[in-house]
Amino acid sequence: MHSGVDSAEMDKSKSKSTEVDAEQRLPAKREQAVPAVVDVDADETDDDDDADSSDDGVLSDVSPATDEELDQIAASLAGAKLPRSAPEGTRALAVRDPMAAYMSEVRRYPLLTREEEHDLAVEWVENGNKEAAKRLVTSNLRLVVKIANEYRRGYQNLLDLVQEGNVGLMKAVQKFDPYRGVKLSTYSGWWIRAYVLKHILNNWRLVKIGTTQNQRKLFFNLRKQRDALIRAGVDPTAENIAKELDVSTEEVVEMQKRMAAPDASLNAPLGSGGDEGNARTRMDTLEDDAGGPEDQVSGDQFKRLLHDKLRTFGATLSGREAEIFTDRLVADEPVTLQDLGERWGVSRERARQVEKRMVLRLREFLQEELGDAVQIALGQD
Repeated sequence: MHSGVDSAEMDKSKSKSTEVDAEQRLPAKREQAVPAVVDVDADETDDDDDADSSDDGVLSDVSPATDEELDQIAASLAGAKLPRSAPEGTRALAVRDPMAAYMSEVRRYPLLTREEEHDLAVEWVENGNKEAAKRLVTSNLRLVVKIANEYRRGYQNLLDLVQEGNVGLMKAVQKFDPYRGVKLSTYSGWWIRAYVLKHILNNWRLVKIGTTQNQRKLFFNLRKQRDALIRAGVDPTAENIAKELDVSTEEVVEMQKRMAAPDASLNAPLGSGGDEGNARTRMDTLEDDAGGPEDQVSGDQFKRLLHDKLRTFGATLSGREAEIFTDRLVADEPVTLQDLGERWGVSRERARQVEKRMVLRLREFLQEELGDAVQIALGQD
């Protein structure tokens, strides 16, 4: 289990992706900010209704798992690990199952009443009491197990999901505002789901398939939207799915291909049979875009010529322009315009003007000496 709670004070800047800020104090009837959570495909969850999260930002009430619910989860885990036909007396290699041991530890932490939760949250927010924050976290560890279990079919290692959910729980405790009239378990449920879903997405394949917002939306909703269109009697084409999910048709087609095909090794043989030592692999079919020996030789020659021309141009400079050339344009660790301005006792804008004038002269010089063969982009601060 991840332990400890971040002791940094609550920042007032908005966070990205799963880290949505809940810092600004609002009247008690206003909802707390929640992280952006997207639905998992219905086929990837045990309970689609529980896994659903609305986009309107309204917090639905959720409570930590009771002892009876933990017993049901433990029973379902035990039933999934050993077949009913297992011979009598069969024992696993591991004496204790890690998930079962974790759930046994979770039971040791009692649930808090609303009054206790509020008092501890106030103590954490106002005084930074780490012990109060620890109690808020440990009393909701059952909630993490309960939510992570919903996604067990989407990711078989439940303990990994619990670990990620615990990170979301600690983030929720860090940002929880006790003055808004919302239970911590209700608020933290959004954070827990967000971290669990992010872990599933990042570990679905060896090669990550959801690198943009639209790709993540398609990953979690593509199959569900396709089934919804079929039930409505609509042909689930890429165009119709794209229209419903507000993404491009090309992104839908690309995600369908990614999810339909498994990861393939570039070193895997293309065919079966024959001499394995001489089998062709996918790597053999890739085009080598590296230039030939003549290209490398000509490139080296041009670099040496360019270096000589730059050295010649630098010898014509003096004063501030010489400093910009040596300390900024051709230096391995260039200084900033702000540093140059402070060195000269002028503003950063004045230093930028001097640099711009010198760069224009450099480009004209290289154009005259090397013609159209040179294309240089001189960095600007």
